[in-house]
Amino acid sequence: MKVLVATKRLEEVAADALVVGLYADETKLPDTITRLDRVVGGQIKAVLDAERFKAKAGQVTHVHAGKRRVVVAGLGRRAETTLEVVRRGAAGALRRARDLGARTVAAEVLGDRLPARERAQALVEGALLGTYTFDRFKREKSERVVEELRVVEADGRRGREVGEGAQRGEVFARATAYARDLINAPANELSPSDLARAAAQVAKEHRLAIQVYERADCRRLGMGAFLGVAAGSAEPPKFIHLTYASPGRRTKRVALIGKGITFDSGGLDLKTSEGMLRMKNDMAGAAAVLGIMGALGRLRPPVEVHGLIAATENMPSGTALRPGDILRSMSGTTIEVGNTDAEGRLTLADALAYAAARVKPDEVIDVATLTGACVVALGPLCAGLMSNDAGLANRLLEAAGTAGEGLWQLPLIDEYRDHLKSEIADLNNVGPRGAGAINAALFLKEFAGDLPWAHLDIAGPAWSEKDLPLVPKGASGVAVRTILTYLAG
Repeated sequence: MKVLVATKRLEEVAADALVVGLYADETKLPDTITRLDRVVGGQIKAVLDAERFKAKAGQVTHVHAGKRRVVVAGLGRRAETTLEVVRRGAAGALRRARDLGARTVAAEVLGDRLPARERAQALVEGALLGTYTFDRFKREKSERVVEELRVVEADGRRGREVGEGAQRGEVFARATAYARDLINAPANELSPSDLARAAAQVAKEHRLAIQVYERADCRRLGMGAFLGVAAGSAEPPKFIHLTYASPGRRTKRVALIGKGITFDSGGLDLKTSEGMLRMKNDMAGAAAVLGIMGALGRLRPPVEVHGLIAATENMPSGTALRPGDILRSMSGTTIEVGNTDAEGRLTLADALAYAAARVKPDEVIDVATLTGACVVALGPLCAGLMSNDAGLANRLLEAAGTAGEGLWQLPLIDEYRDHLKSEIADLNNVGPRGAGAINAALFLKEFAGDLPWAHLDIAGPAWSEKDLPLVPKGASGVAVRTILTYLAG
């Protein structure tokens, strides 16, 4: 979908469908709808009255006005309007316009309570994310596609800020869609080598530095935990290091780590067939990192960002990691393997150690589909946040609120570190069933050391089993917009 900005009245813009917003519980129609209604002989008001349209947030209706369609998006009560209401209103309206056969859509910058730049960004994000489809492997593809979105702002004085917001919204949404594409791809199409090639392409397109470490390189670096997980797979592991350097003065250096298990069978502690079914999505953290790194070149924030991915499969074989094996991580910490299906934290341990030794960041953030326990605690719509730094945690929570992504902080209870004790090694990679998400985070905290560190457990919202307002069934690309909001300000 191509995104353009037009500084004129909505009714003056040529498009197959026009999108307008309507607040609930207001007796007077907004000026845009009044003018459009006058053009079409009162049809819009007649339909709204006939349907008793309440304009609740997310509610959508439409009117055929000659060759054009007018789509009305409910925004709820004016005083309760948020950016997420705008996103969801735009998503619902664009889906309705698409389903009506519109190829070009003109949409006013929905709402009027919030700054125009932010509303324009939310509008574009909602439009692009709400109409996302993954049909790469389908022979028959839908012919109903919106090819062009025209963001309309009648007040020319706000044209520049609307343009900036629309551009930013497009970057955020396309980064999220890119992550979705990677996650939705099947494991036979996205091996660790494929993920490394995708990273190389991102680096080439966005002028990022890249280094990909092969198995022998990782062995020289002492990444015994990462290589232990990789031992059971015929696919070679890849450790990927991307670097974005701000063209101007940088304010800080950030290490961003994504879990990159391209397929997780559980290893010798084999998952059930049902539990294994969606495990192509166990690299959702890595996909988020690649989406973010690709977007930074366009946003140009004054930070230096290092994207790190330890990519491998977790497979059972004669060479696979065994329960009871002991691994030596890059930091020198020894780990007893209590369960081979707790593999993500092993790969992240070496990535964290690498960040501390080679990147020396001011702060580090890891993103991982890490524990089923986090899904039990927070459900499918909210990620868990655990951190050793209150300031970093609060900044990420604020960014998630702006981005409209669910994020909730869980405590790091120091006494629970005893859950990870081993009689024969420094740590065990698993603890008791209770507090599983916290136990996993405490394990990672050991490798973050003194660095300000935050862990995002996205196991719940990384994949949706049903259509949601901004996420069709499948991969969500969660955390991309939250972290971009944090990094780009």
